[in-house]
Formats: sequence, structure tokens, C-alpha cells
Amino acid sequence: MTLKATFVSAFPEARRISNFLERDYGEDGVAVSLDERSDGLWSVDAYFEAGEAEEISERLRDWLGADAFGVPLIMEVLPETDWVGAGLKALRPIAAGRFLLHGSHDRWHVPTGSMRIEIDAGRAFGTGHHPTTMGTLFTLDRLMQRQHFARPLDLGTGSGVLAIAMAKVLRRAIVATDIDPVAVEVARENARRNGVAGLMRLAVASGVDARLVREGAPYDLVAGNILAEPLLRLAPRLVPLIAKDGMLVLSGLLPHQRERVVAAYRTQGMHLTSARIFDGWSVLVLRRPS
Repeated sequence: MTLKATFVSAFPEARRISNFLERDYGEDGVAVSLDERSDGLWSVDAYFEAGEAEEISERLRDWLGADAFGVPLIMEVLPETDWVGAGLKALRPIAAGRFLLHGSHDRWHVPTGSMRIEIDAGRAFGTGHHPTTMGTLFTLDRLMQRQHFARPLDLGTGSGVLAIAMAKVLRRAIVATDIDPVAVEVARENARRNGVAGLMRLAVASGVDARLVREGAPYDLVAGNILAEPLLRLAPRLVPLIAKDGMLVLSGLLPHQRERVVAAYRTQGMHLTSARIFDGWSVLVLRRPS
């Protein structure tokens, strides 16, 4: 039996609850998703494989405390279903520039000749279908068509989609990090699956303080598909690691957060070259002048 707990609220509260659930329940095998609804609110769904609905509801309310004040909580008992398999079938192949993202279930159905990236839903965040990932992937593809890059960095790699894409095009060693050890393990598995394991230099790291990141600098192409607050904090330490004329692609941003992030990086000497919205999420391209 699977129990589904759903919180419904505006984005800031929903994101905070989602972060709390992933941090404190993720290691117990509780799957957490954050999705925008048609009414403009956001839902946080958490799936529990054991326990009673009333007990879980009370535990979540006590644990979240004031963070869940006034946020509706709905508990459902779900029928026995292969939710992972069902979820995979719902993830159809999707294109971003030259890239075609697909799951292993579509391996034999995607057209030949495309630059395919195979990613399954797993323990790490990201099948690549989220607008932030697709927008960043599209933007990176455009940059890599115009210019050759030799020293790329992927911060917050998740399941490794962006790093794999850069490795496939550039055929250069990619430094990729994530704060989550499980994400790094999954990214390594996905790199092997996509034939670029030899090009991926992966490390568990918070921000840019890891030795691997420091040793790989200066970078001429950096992707940071994270969230606004971490990107703001990273600005003073990240920019010095970017080469002159190096490009920085930032995502995980809602449109109203764009100006704060741009201002933080402009203060460090970066120039905004483009900003685009992908399904409600901003993707910024900045350059460090020579």
C-alpha cells in the first residue's frame, strides 16, 4: 500500500516544504515531487510505502510546524501500481536543440541521427524533462554551435543531463558536481549509459569549494541549473573561476528572481548577454569580459 501526502500552496511555501521533505525523508525512500497546478498554486506530493494515513499526517504537521501553517494537507491511499513504470511511460522523448532526451523504455523508438541522451527517473533529481533543464540544454546547445569550449563545468548536475550533453558535443573532460552523493552516483551511472563516462569528472561538493572544482579552473563554459538563493550566494566565489570571455548559463529561476541574480553577478563583473523564459522559468546567459 502506498500513501500519498499532498500539500498545496503558493510557490515559496511549496518549495520550502519540498526541500524539508527531501532533506529529512529522502533517505527513507520517500519520493517527493513539486509541480505547478493549473490554478497557479503548487503541489508537493510525498509517497510513503509504509505507515498509517493519520499517523503520517500528524507526524508531518508536527515536523513542519509553522512552515505548514495554513497549508492544506491531503492524504490518499493509492491502489497497488507500478508507479515507477507508469511514470516512465509518461515521460515521452523530448527535444532541446540537437538533443533528444528519452528513457530506456523508448531506446528503440527514438529516431537515429539525433544526439540522444538516455535518462531514467531515479534516485536523483531530474529526468531532464523539467523546463529549467530543457531550457538550459537548449541554451547550451546554441552556445556550443557558435563556439568551441575546452573547460566546462556543471554545478548541481543532478542526474547528469547537462554534463552528458556537453561531453557528447565537446568531447572534453567535464567537471560536474552535486551536493547530493546519490545524485553524483546516478550521474556517473548515466554517463556510462550514454558512453561518456571517460569524460566525466564527478565530485560531491557544496558550491565551488571542492578541490576538483578549483583545480579545473578557469572554466570557459559554466552551467548552474540550481535555484536563485544558492546562485546568489555563489556569485563572489564562482565568478573568479570563470575565464576571460567565459560564458555562464544560470537557471532554476522564476522570472521575478531574475533581476536580483543578474545584479549579483553584474557586481562581480559579469555582463548579461541574453535572458529567455522557458515555460515560466528564466535562463540567463552571462559573459565575463576580457
